Amino acid sequence: MFFRMLRAVIRVLVFILNGNAHYQQRNKLPQNESYILIAPHRTWIDPVYLALGANKTEFAFMAKKELFKNPVLGWIIRNANAFPVDRQNPGPSAIKNPVKILKEGKLSLAMFPTGTRHSAELKGGAPTIAKLSGAPLVPAVYQGPLTFTDLIKRKKIIVRFGDPIYVDRKTKLNKESLALIETQIQNAFDQLDKEIDPSYRYEYK
Repeated sequence: MFFRMLRAVIRVLVFILNGNAHYQQRNKLPQNESYILIAPHRTWIDPVYLALGANKTEFAFMAKKELFKNPVLGWIIRNANAFPVDRQNPGPSAIKNPVKILKEGKLSLAMFPTGTRHSAELKGGAPTIAKLSGAPLVPAVYQGPLTFTDLIKRKKIIVRFGDPIYVDRKTKLNKESLALIETQIQNAFDQLDKEIDPSYRYEYK
C-alpha cells in the first residue's frame, strides 16, 4: 500500500518537473507472475521512471545498507519494500532475500545488473536470482535526461521494455553459462536502445 501511495505522489511530482515521459512495449511485462526488472543504471532518476513505467507492478529493490542509517530515509525506503545490501561484502542474503520475495509472489524485483552508474560490467546476481526463484528477467532501458537541469528542461524520456528472459532451473551456473546469459542480457539492452534511437550512445563516467 505504501509503495503504491509513494509512486502516485512521485508520478505527480515528476510530471510537474518534466511531463514528457513515454513508455514503450508495456505489453512485454508479465501480468500473472513476479518478475525481475533489469536495466542499465544510467542516472539517479532512472529507477523512478522504470517503476512508473511498470505501473501495475509493486517492486522490492536492493538499497545499500548505509541508506538505512538515516531514521527518516530508512523508514521510507523500508516501507517502500527496500532491503539492505552490503555492497562491499554482499553475502548470501543478497541472493536469499530477493529469491524469497519472488517466490512469495506478491512483489517483483527491480535491480541493475551493473550495480552502479559507474560501471558497464554485468554481475552474476540477476541470473542467479532468476534461476533460484523461477522468475523471468525483463530487460528495459532508459533514454533521457541524465541531470536535474535537463530533467526540468522537459527533455524527452523514453523507457522501453523487452521480451522476458527465462533461466532454466536446471541450468548449472558456471563461468560459461553465466557468460552466455550476461551476453543475452546485454544484447537485449543494446537492441532496445537501437529500437528507440540507433544513434544513441551512453558514456559511463
